[in-house]
Amino acid sequence: MAREFSTVGVVGLGTMGAGIAEVFARRGLAVVAVERDQAALHAGRRHVEDSAGRAVRRGKLSEADQERLLAAIAFGTDLNALDDCELVVEAVPEHLDLKRELFARLDKIVGPDTILATNTSSLSVTEISVATERPGRVVGMHFFNPAPIQELIEVVHTVVTEPAVVDDVTALARRLGKAPVACADRPGFIANTLLFGYLNRAVAMYEARYATREDIDDAMRIACGYPMGPFALLDLIGLDTAQEILDTIYTQGRERLHAPRPILRQMVSSGMHGRKTGRGFYTYQQPNSPVLVDEEPVREVGVIGVVGSGESAMRIATELSAAGFEILRADRDDTPSDLAAADLIVVATTSSTAPVIDYAVTTSRQADVVGLHLFDSASETSLVEVVRTVSTADEVVATVRGICRQAGWHPVLCSDRAGFIVDALLFPYLNDAVKMLQDHYASADDIDTAMKLGCRLPSGPFEVLDEIGLDVALAIQRVLFGESGEPGLAPAPLLEQLVTAGYLGRKTGRGFRDHS
Repeated sequence: MAREFSTVGVVGLGTMGAGIAEVFARRGLAVVAVERDQAALHAGRRHVEDSAGRAVRRGKLSEADQERLLAAIAFGTDLNALDDCELVVEAVPEHLDLKRELFARLDKIVGPDTILATNTSSLSVTEISVATERPGRVVGMHFFNPAPIQELIEVVHTVVTEPAVVDDVTALARRLGKAPVACADRPGFIANTLLFGYLNRAVAMYEARYATREDIDDAMRIACGYPMGPFALLDLIGLDTAQEILDTIYTQGRERLHAPRPILRQMVSSGMHGRKTGRGFYTYQQPNSPVLVDEEPVREVGVIGVVGSGESAMRIATELSAAGFEILRADRDDTPSDLAAADLIVVATTSSTAPVIDYAVTTSRQADVVGLHLFDSASETSLVEVVRTVSTADEVVATVRGICRQAGWHPVLCSDRAGFIVDALLFPYLNDAVKMLQDHYASADDIDTAMKLGCRLPSGPFEVLDEIGLDVALAIQRVLFGESGEPGLAPAPLLEQLVTAGYLGRKTGRGFRDHS
């Protein structure tokens, strides 16, 4: 039976620590909250008071509950006040030496049965635990910001953490009304490992002029239903914070895809830290980013050639026709001269792994050829990737953007590279999740829960894989790996094995879960 906690401690009352103290107090636990000095203690108390006040104004908390919450927290600056706590959560800044020093001091103050927990988001819990004489009673308890609102808690165990400690902390997390997920002490745990690998790949894509920041953000929001695009999210997190987390994950795991991109380091060095400094990947001198005026020349278009077969080509042709354009149809194998009367040619791509240039070079008018990769969307506006080849004329790109808007689609521009935008970011993230599972890092359910609750994604990676089809995911990942040769993009062996065994997802009834 899980242990019942009554008195807990929190050390460090910044935004996270104050939020954690509030979460405990809301559930009726007595909280001992400690800061380094009176100024920091005053600021921490204000954090709690302001947060509780906002909850009252929103109707989430009654005034009586607010009074009980504040009365349940004993604020102070003396670590010795934690001597009777059954659990102490550390939430000081993300510096290993600072945390180790604190844990060594706590080890001499608290009782032998007290559990020591760190709220670190990326540092090694093992390296923190060995500063104590009780590494088996040290665990990670990673709350997400803002702690009173976010549901996820990652419960991180080391190779020596006692199983009863994990069970007790997991039960406490549920008592707090949170959704705990268990994971091993690996770089970045679950959510940060997957999230920051994805964000770093987006930065690499932008750095290589693969696509604009706006188009990458729009692509992931509209096609994948993500609440924010990667660059808007990086600016919100803080580029300095992102670099620090990536550095920590890379130092521990030595996975090159987690090494912060040079442009990220340069922006941080220049003081461009995101929203908090008014400048990051976007400029925040005004509430929203400046609106850019597109002054590229455009063509007058009446006839559009649509190349391709299947539902995607049919849909593109139908919707362009409804927008007032005359359509000429052709398959990829047809003679290009069949489209001689077209003002421009769009290649309807059903796969982000089929280069548009392969068709363009069969024509005598490569400059007039552009690819369109149209997505189904739950929103009113469908996303379309406008794929330019090395031969596509600038005016054709600008013209096609306008045509897409006229058809009611949201266009994003990208290069004729494997994966275009969406698949080039989505599938390596899914592949990373499979590697995490095959390494017994965490369960599929916990990984899905972490990404849905911790990152507010509409679906977890294994839900997405089963829906898309594991064979489709494997085929796309092989092309991405084949184009770049990047070892980190090699398909996960577990994915290849499942596909070989016929576990393809929903369409066969078995994938990462049983759908029969």
